[in-house]
Amino acid sequence: MSAAARGLVRLPVWRARVVLVLLVAAFAVLAARSVYLQAMRTGFLQEKGDARYSRVIEMPATRGRILDRHGDALAVSTPVKSIWAIPADAPSTRAERNKLAALLGVSLRELERKLGDTSRDFVYLKRQVSPEIADAVERLALSGVHQHVEFRRYYPAGEVTAHLLGFTGVDDAGQEGVELAYQAGLGGLPGSKRVIKDRLGRIVEDVESIRAAQAGRDLTLSIDSKIQSLAFAALKEAVAQHRAKAGALVVLDVHTGEVLALANAPSYNPNNRARLTGAQLRNRVITDLFEPGSTLKPFTVALAIESGKVTPRTLIPTPFGRLTMANYTIRDVHPLAVMSVAQVLQKSSNVGAAKLALALPREAMWDLFRRVGFGAVPELGFPGAAAGRLRHYRTWRPIEQATMAYGHGISVSLMQLARAYTVFARDGELVPVVLVKTGAAAAAEKVLSAEAARAVRGMLEAAVQPGGTGPRARIMGWRVAGKTGTAHKQENGAYAADKYLASFVGFAPASAPRLVVAVMIDEPAAGEHYGGTVAAPVFAQVMQGALRLLGVPHDAPLEPLELPGEGEEAKEST
Repeated sequence: MSAAARGLVRLPVWRARVVLVLLVAAFAVLAARSVYLQAMRTGFLQEKGDARYSRVIEMPATRGRILDRHGDALAVSTPVKSIWAIPADAPSTRAERNKLAALLGVSLRELERKLGDTSRDFVYLKRQVSPEIADAVERLALSGVHQHVEFRRYYPAGEVTAHLLGFTGVDDAGQEGVELAYQAGLGGLPGSKRVIKDRLGRIVEDVESIRAAQAGRDLTLSIDSKIQSLAFAALKEAVAQHRAKAGALVVLDVHTGEVLALANAPSYNPNNRARLTGAQLRNRVITDLFEPGSTLKPFTVALAIESGKVTPRTLIPTPFGRLTMANYTIRDVHPLAVMSVAQVLQKSSNVGAAKLALALPREAMWDLFRRVGFGAVPELGFPGAAAGRLRHYRTWRPIEQATMAYGHGISVSLMQLARAYTVFARDGELVPVVLVKTGAAAAAEKVLSAEAARAVRGMLEAAVQPGGTGPRARIMGWRVAGKTGTAHKQENGAYAADKYLASFVGFAPASAPRLVVAVMIDEPAAGEHYGGTVAAPVFAQVMQGALRLLGVPHDAPLEPLELPGEGEEAKEST
């Protein structure tokens, strides 16, 4: 072999030394890096490891139950499962995704959109699925697809209590009604814990509990579920019978101010809100405002009696049921030349009420209306409660003072009106209204003298007797007192000629009042529109059933009542 060939295979000594030095230096760098990371940056490495396998998961709190006054459940939370996924680990084949989309009831496009962002490590595919769907998804055994337990609200009474209770959203937080008003107490506080998960998202170890979940507190309402069911059924039937747009009803306990029933029709099923619209959510008892019409006349009469200007027997000239003021004529349905104050209520005379009001100071009327709660939001803590409209007396013209005497030019809610009638049932005391069970006598406010309140109570009892406008409100075994109301509805700034709102407010037993019931029927369209024929029968049905359920002693003979013939009653001036 030549010398040149031997030179090609012999390496210079310095090269081997350079390679050795480089290798030693590389190992030294690696060793130094290892010492730095494991001794100096332990926290950093731990954080990176935790980011891949350690998770802090929320532990949902059980929402408190809503109960009626007897402890029967009106709203409960039941455990359900939600389906979620880690997009990076989710099934990639079209066949698997098609099966999953079909089970969940979503489109393949929607499923692929949710799984498209592989940078996320959590995405809901479907929340609160049925147990059957959850089991079917589990049997697919798809990688990256998991389940966890949440809670879903269930309302045993369905549409009967829908507007009162409201409902919760997908996160079990209150969105309407009592659920929203008492969210702080019902919702509780969720907890959290740290866990270790494997690459498939399965929990392999509970590391620590960070915060224990605090269950929500149960809430006991003043509602009596039996009276509530009775009220809803009667109202729903009346709305259908009279082909009305809607109806509302409330039952109050005179002694405690508790709301025993609150019903609206039409209603909705809070357990299935797929087709729910905004109009269906309105709790008309509390949020809807209307002109009360003749149901306001007792307050005008009470003020006139309390002022000392009149007594129930005082005669008021009502010349043939007509009174003209400022190019506006007030008319009566039952025209008489003269009426006593008691007859003004019994016959529901607009002219008589207007004359009584014009003899009173404007500020006195305004002050009474204000003190019985008109123009102020009821202190129920209920979302959306309306204040109504009560203009200051300084803006009243004489014609407005006259029409306000019989419920025009003022707007109230049915809850406000029912509460105001406790003044006549409690000898001049106004009781605060509550939705939560108290069972104790309410601390009432004195608004009228006992003498004036009792005088009006007697007149209201006469108003439901034959010859009055509300004999269909009478019930067998108990004396009833109350007042009918019929008002034209306002539309585009004027009164609609063929749209009415029929109402009745009353209490029983008249000798020792226990309950106030207020009924409103919106736009009856089956031929009848007077409060005496449309709303009074609903009052009678609910009042009679409620008094029986409460075991209230009778104060009248248990004899069948003769109903008036057609055209003999029920018409009050509008």
